[in-house]
Amino acid sequence: MHENVTRTISGLLYILLLVSATLYSEYSFMLLFGLFMLITVSEFSKLIHLKRNLPVLLALVSYILFFYSPKNNLNTDILLCLAALFVSINLIADLFSENSIPKTDKMSKYVNLFGYIIIPFVLLMKIPFIGVHFNPKIIIGVFILIWTNDTFAYIIGKLIGKNKLFERISPKKTIEGFIGGLVFTMIGSYVLSYFFTFFTPAIWVCTGLIVGFFGTLGDLVESRFKRKAGVKDSGTIMPGHGGILDRLDSVIFAIPFLYLFYQILNYVHTIS
Repeated sequence: MHENVTRTISGLLYILLLVSATLYSEYSFMLLFGLFMLITVSEFSKLIHLKRNLPVLLALVSYILFFYSPKNNLNTDILLCLAALFVSINLIADLFSENSIPKTDKMSKYVNLFGYIIIPFVLLMKIPFIGVHFNPKIIIGVFILIWTNDTFAYIIGKLIGKNKLFERISPKKTIEGFIGGLVFTMIGSYVLSYFFTFFTPAIWVCTGLIVGFFGTLGDLVESRFKRKAGVKDSGTIMPGHGGILDRLDSVIFAIPFLYLFYQILNYVHTIS
């Protein structure tokens, strides 16, 4: 009982901090997610057995470059997005390949650090700046959909889940839970479009589909890293929840795919 209370309070404080900082101003949003990035880099470095000083320094430099550079530099942003997508697709391929040999050389670790953690955080912080003005409600909407997917995947999986989704990586996930989470996320996307009207219902539903599908893959990818490391959680900063990477694994994996989708929409809108 005490553990559930701790978990609930910790989760509510996390949501309150994330929502309030994101909505308050662009600077509080960037500072919060910059802090999240540094903590996540530290946690991930520990998972893959990298000394944390250099990765955290590289993350800090990346953040400073983002903070003081133009927020919408399309050519650079697309190159960053493609680099992250390359790493993401490679991680998905490794996930589904039973015979894949884990790469433990330092170069591969730094490639994963940048493509799986640092670049997605930079792209996440760029998403509200796609368009003319800073729009934090895009990020709030994305997180609402991620939380919807996680919540209903858990509920449906508990109620009717019988067929394992990926037992060797995450024994508790079921196919029924995955489908249920995705269905309710798309329903939630449609409902969200009535409150956040800057996107059409079709765009919100596509957003829900992207974050639901790739967010689940992101959760599995992080579970694979944790299994290799022999740990249950990426960290201990959030009592009852683990680390920041445990809370953000779904969204940071989905972000490169979502960012590319939004940039395509922005390009089509600009030339139409």
